[in-house]
This record gives sequence, structure tokens and C-alpha cells, in this order.
Amino acid sequence: MSSNNDSEKDKQAQSGFSRRSWLGGVGTGAVGVGVLAPEADAQAAPKVMSGEVEISLDINGKKRSVKVEPRTTLLDALRNRMDMTGAKRVCDRGTCGACTVSVNGKIVYGCTMLAVDAVGKNIQTIEGLAPEGQLHPVSAAFVNNDAQQCGYCTPGFVMAAKGFLDKHPNPTYEQVEKGLAGNICRCGTYVGVRKAVLEAAKNYKGGSNA
Repeated sequence: MSSNNDSEKDKQAQSGFSRRSWLGGVGTGAVGVGVLAPEADAQAAPKVMSGEVEISLDINGKKRSVKVEPRTTLLDALRNRMDMTGAKRVCDRGTCGACTVSVNGKIVYGCTMLAVDAVGKNIQTIEGLAPEGQLHPVSAAFVNNDAQQCGYCTPGFVMAAKGFLDKHPNPTYEQVEKGLAGNICRCGTYVGVRKAVLEAAKNYKGGSNA
């Protein structure tokens, strides 16, 4: 029996191969991979912008400078950096419309647009709809028709209604209902909102009072 073992050892010695040397090589290779992997990952990792940058935003006809991170949304820039809290944060997922603002005449959700993407564009918020101390015709119609209860969704509805009337100055009730479908009122004042928009249509004609 011992002669067989000796014979096997002699064969391994002659070939320069042994189970111990093979296991040692595997261990060394694994260590080598472990050492190289972080460097390889670092080279493959995408470069991500970070840190604040200064941008200029055209809001309600005025240039405003603000420092934001590239990932900051327009909503957060307005509320947290410029104290313009008319647009509200509710869902933060682009589904409720409470953060509605106007960008280049188009109604958008402030939580879905990056502040850096709004550079060079005309931004309008509810704060800029009418001179201080006055009500825009759409806002006045909301008051007249009790179109708000808690009021949290009201700024978004007013902005959406104005944008809708800019393009549909003489809407029907059904058109108003469809046109404001992107805004949600948790208090359920939809009837008052729709009546308010119809009233506003009589006093506000497609941007003439903007």
C-alpha cells in the first residue's frame, strides 16, 4: 500500500504538479481577484455630479439666483431655497397636481422637473398671477364658488385652471372636468372647482389678465 502512495508522489513530483500546489494557486488567485476588483469597480463606476451649483431662474418676470444641487427639483428650489411656498408638496410623484406651475406657458408638475432644466425658461407660480393685494380672476372665482376647503390643493388647481383657460377660453363643463383631471382634491370639492373655472372663463380670456 505504501509503495502505491510513494509511486503517486513520485509521479506528481516528476510532473511538477501536486494537490497542495494547486490549492495554493487557487488561494493566491482568489486573493488577487479580491485586490483587483475594487479598482476595476472604481474604473467602471459612472461619474456623478455632486455639490451645489449657482443657477438663475426667471420666475414671475424676475431673475432669481439660487444655489442648488443638480438633483434638486424645481418644487424644492421654489419652496426651500426661495420661500415661494404656493406650490405644495403632497405626493412628490407627479400624480396629484398640488405642485403645479407654468413653464414657458405649459402646465407642469414642479416635483417632476429639475431646477437646472428650468434655466432660461419663463416660470410662473401662483404668487405671480396677480399684483400683491389683488386676486386673479381664476382665484376670485375659486373664492366665489367655495372651491377650496383645506386649501392645500388650491394653488395647483388655480394654476392648472389658468393654463387650461389660456387654451380653452370658452369651455363646457365636461371639458373643464377632463381638462383638470390631472389634479386631485382630497376634500372632494370638484363641483365647486368646475363651477369656478366656468365663472372665470367669463372674466378671463386666454391670458389677457396674466
